[in-house]
Amino acid sequence: MPERRTVALVTLGCARNEVDSEELAGRLAADGWELVQDASDADVAVVNTCGFVEAAKKDSVDALLEANDLKAAAAEGGARTQAVVAVGCMAERYGKELAEALPEADGVLGFDDYADISDRLRTILSGGIHASHTPRDRRKLLPITPAERQSASVALPGHGDRSATAATAMPELGATEAPEDLPEGLAPASGPRAPLRRRLDSSPVASVKLASGCDRRCSFCAIPSFRGSFVSRRPSDVLNETRWLAEQGVKEIMLVSENNTSYGKDLGDIRLLETLLPELAAVDGLERIRVSYLQPAEMRPGLIDVLTSTPKVAPYFDLSFQHSAPGVLRSMRRFGDTDRFLELLDRIRAKAPEAGVRSNFIVGFPGESESDLAELERFLTGARLDAIGVFGYSDEDGTEAATYGDKLPADVIDERLAHISRLAEELTAQRAEERLGETLEVLVESVDEEDGAVGRGAHQAPETDGQTVLTGAQGLVPGRMVLAKVVATEGVDLVAEPLAGGAAGAECLGEEAAR
Repeated sequence: MPERRTVALVTLGCARNEVDSEELAGRLAADGWELVQDASDADVAVVNTCGFVEAAKKDSVDALLEANDLKAAAAEGGARTQAVVAVGCMAERYGKELAEALPEADGVLGFDDYADISDRLRTILSGGIHASHTPRDRRKLLPITPAERQSASVALPGHGDRSATAATAMPELGATEAPEDLPEGLAPASGPRAPLRRRLDSSPVASVKLASGCDRRCSFCAIPSFRGSFVSRRPSDVLNETRWLAEQGVKEIMLVSENNTSYGKDLGDIRLLETLLPELAAVDGLERIRVSYLQPAEMRPGLIDVLTSTPKVAPYFDLSFQHSAPGVLRSMRRFGDTDRFLELLDRIRAKAPEAGVRSNFIVGFPGESESDLAELERFLTGARLDAIGVFGYSDEDGTEAATYGDKLPADVIDERLAHISRLAEELTAQRAEERLGETLEVLVESVDEEDGAVGRGAHQAPETDGQTVLTGAQGLVPGRMVLAKVVATEGVDLVAEPLAGGAAGAECLGEEAAR
């Protein structure tokens, strides 16, 4: 019997990349590979790179170089690593260019290689050469008309194996598929067919791909060129994967894509998300559903209603504002302004005063004036956002904005970035203080002797929006949902005391609110 090969997946970037890594893990496990956490224990280290902004690209290169150091250590018996392979957005975006600039990588694989990832890694391990990925504009691989994209045979990471279902009709919402044989650890004991996915950690939170790609043409963004045009996953696939994750012990799922508000437009129903969310909320074992990546210009009254009134669906709004000065937004090829955005937030909070809202902003965009910056400050001051990400503008290869004139000097961008970042820190700390006395449903994510029990309320997304520390909590375990009252704040983080009884749920929360 041939020696069992080992592989470690190192994931950088966003939650979408994490889903892609778990799909790669599922493919490799199904083909007999042993998954290990530490790259030094693996024959192959697969680095799932991020290609979004310069800082993320640097992190990806650093991770590849660090993994390459393990190959040298292996020669001295300090590690097992024999090969380092780059996948993910940076590999897809730059392909051969990355391979030439980084010869330390033994392979640079694009999305089209994912279905054959096992063969690719075996070839590389055996000393063979697989030609590095040749980049191309992935928008051109799909029909212009959204309704025609479901039948297209194009690699869509995180969507599972579409080859057998691409040309079939969309099943009814809630339909399940028959179980099929998969290696131990991949399939549930019963229920719907397991997704082509293998969990890489034991967190009670997991992301689920709702769609891939984007049809928007923001002038600063290169993502559509290497992720492609917008393609929704079938509702039955999203439901089946969610059920499977719940069987694995997941308590919260986060729906991710480049633009969740467009979900369903290529399936004939732009309001499909409003129908899908109650179905997901009914999945046994699941405690919370969170929706990320929402476009303000596409927010519908019905979607706001569902997000603010459906039990188990977090009243959480990850809104991509980017700026609020009309002139800057038009240059970005986006819509809206300060007053429209504030009106949207008022509509949301009229439905759910406790709703969580986060957003990202770009400062120093070409042509941004002092008055534009002041307009952004006006919005931020009035918006009462729970979490704010601020980025300084930088040219991205292949984007329209990279061709603009009227670029601001780097020192001006740095100064504005520092100024708005300080303001954002002050404002989000103030917003956290507004939650003093509020009752939260906190999902416990970790428990240790030093930090105690740490989790997140409904307004706090994983990794980006702060956390809630539970004081005096005994007997708590990761995955438990508890009711707690906010008693202190530390920046955007909250400190909360579990309430008597401790168990959270719609009925318990209603009873506490009525007291």
